[in-house]
Amino acid sequence: MSFVALEDVRFAYGGTGAPAVDRLTMKIDRGAFAAVVGPSGCGKSTLMKLATGLQFPQGGAVLLGGEPVDRPVKIAGMAFQAPTLLAWRTTRENILLPLEIVQPHRRRMRRNRAEYRARADALLASVGLAGAGDKYPWELSGGMQMRAALCRALIHEPELLMLDEPFGALDAFTREELWCVIRDLHAQRRMTVVLVTHDLREAVFLADTIFVMSARPGRIVATHQNTLPRPRELDVTFTPGFSATVQDLRSHIVRARP
Repeated sequence: MSFVALEDVRFAYGGTGAPAVDRLTMKIDRGAFAAVVGPSGCGKSTLMKLATGLQFPQGGAVLLGGEPVDRPVKIAGMAFQAPTLLAWRTTRENILLPLEIVQPHRRRMRRNRAEYRARADALLASVGLAGAGDKYPWELSGGMQMRAALCRALIHEPELLMLDEPFGALDAFTREELWCVIRDLHAQRRMTVVLVTHDLREAVFLADTIFVMSARPGRIVATHQNTLPRPRELDVTFTPGFSATVQDLRSHIVRARP
């Protein structure tokens, strides 16, 4: 049974008018790393909201772990293009913010603050930010802020990690560094990851399965099973097999445009 499943989903903002997605069907296994690519405006971010219960379809079904998604999903962590760290909170405090809001962590944190601080510091160390817990966001580079945002998405140990263009605003070198951070986090934690991206190289480097969406109304028009062996190092991006896969995906997207 698939862990994430969208079955013949239709969704229109406001409930009427032209749908953002229609006849959208996709399935992702537990522990897999999936990427979703497609032309601008094809409904990639809408798909992300549907999978996590931030929006609900007017048709079809959205299932997580075999259960209908009828409310915001608690087992999901999310990271976006903008880190959105609160300037008046330290990096550690930003990471712990979700646990201060959601039960049962909110209650537990009052009794075990040191334990949760240690959890945040361990996450920071795992993404190369050891010792940065007391720094404020304005003291961190853009790449460091995104690493902190990833820690915030992971602090409650989610089974599903949803990434919406998380590296789009970063320079090429920092972006590739963070590809490796995500690669290693997935290998260590084996959570299910869904990456929404415009960067085909990013999708091919990171994902096991790559879904190509059509122009709006979005639906899946191609599914590519990535056969590049793991673990992947950045050198793989210069190989003929990698380039051929990127070109294949690009041709699908060109055909998917209106």
